[in-house]
Amino acid sequence: MRLALLLLIAALIGLASGYVTLALLLALVLFLGVQIRSLVRFERWLRQGRQLRPPRSEGLWATLFEHFYRLQRRHRERRQRLAELLRRFKESANAMPDATVVLRGMGEMQWWNAMAERYLGLEWPRDQGQRIANLFRHPFFSEFLAHGDWYGSVKVPSPLDEHLILEIRIVPYGQERKLLVARDVTRLHRLEVMRRDFVANITHELRTPLTVIQGVAETLSEQEEAGSEDFQRSLELIQEQSQRMSRLVDDLLLLSRLETGERKSAAVPVDVAAMLEALAVEASALSGGRHRIELDIDRDLKLHGDQTELRSAFSNLVVNAVKYTPADGRIVIRWFVDDDAVHMQVVDTGFGIPPHHLPRLTERFYRVDSGHNDATAGTGLGLTIVKHVLSRHDARLEIRSQLNKGSTFDCLFPVKLSARGLAASASPGTSSP
Repeated sequence: MRLALLLLIAALIGLASGYVTLALLLALVLFLGVQIRSLVRFERWLRQGRQLRPPRSEGLWATLFEHFYRLQRRHRERRQRLAELLRRFKESANAMPDATVVLRGMGEMQWWNAMAERYLGLEWPRDQGQRIANLFRHPFFSEFLAHGDWYGSVKVPSPLDEHLILEIRIVPYGQERKLLVARDVTRLHRLEVMRRDFVANITHELRTPLTVIQGVAETLSEQEEAGSEDFQRSLELIQEQSQRMSRLVDDLLLLSRLETGERKSAAVPVDVAAMLEALAVEASALSGGRHRIELDIDRDLKLHGDQTELRSAFSNLVVNAVKYTPADGRIVIRWFVDDDAVHMQVVDTGFGIPPHHLPRLTERFYRVDSGHNDATAGTGLGLTIVKHVLSRHDARLEIRSQLNKGSTFDCLFPVKLSARGLAASASPGTSSP
């Protein structure tokens, strides 16, 4: 409208003066000059005066100035809110008793709180952008990072104080972001060490008197003049309970060795198929013909690991199946590999386990009060031993069970521990000992 009005006035002046073209040209130059002046003011305001109100203007330029001013004000308010949130986050993180490190991409450290400087020895801004693996080189932590299992944690000494024990967890969030949290568990670690040492020492001390009691009871029972029937029953009770105590001592000693012993650096290929065949024979003897025990195993499949520990774990699972499966029940021992894991399974048609007991089955001395047969009760450490053995082989135990239908105990090992890896495809054989 303004341009049209300006051209109309210029045309009238041109008609009156006889220079219409020149008048129109001057009008256009004047209009263009005004626009260039407004554009220059707009550019200067954007460059220098973004915190100030826009310069006075008219028409379309006034609308444009006001629109950009509102956008800038909203953007400025948004930045202020984000800055306030970031400030509060940093204050909260610095108030935490745990070390917190924000990681991105390949483990580059983006930010950390004050406790991270105290526990991990980080220094701002010197270490910003550095990879956490390059600054913290403890072998357990390096293995934890390489494994990439963020559901677990690792306990390592602080790089600044070897007596300070840290439990480190890594929590993924956002896109290519991780949060490293390190907690001081020195006191809990010392208590755990004291508990393990106490258990190891007391079990060693119990072994000798138990051996003496068993020997005396056996000697008395073998004498010709053993006394009355009540005396014989008392001797049998002493032998029975001393044997039970001996099994408990043996399990405690084994568990102590699993908890305190170092992992063997070089695992050897274990012929698990032959081991399971031997366990099936032993299970048949323990069953006394009351159960149908079957093997479904891949005889060419081997596993890198510790043979003694694996036999202890697998034996516990097989013996439990015999104990808690009623007569005429079926027990299947499976050994195979698929795309996800190497499996050792014990499947039974036993009494089954109520669902609320499943999460606690691997706790020390935890028993399911089934009421079926007190004579089958073990030491309460069998599945705890299984869990520790599997943990030392980077494996895990999955338990599936249905009441009055049976249970499946599935040991899942990483495929990388298989002697043949993913190439294992031989069809499993089925046999019955």
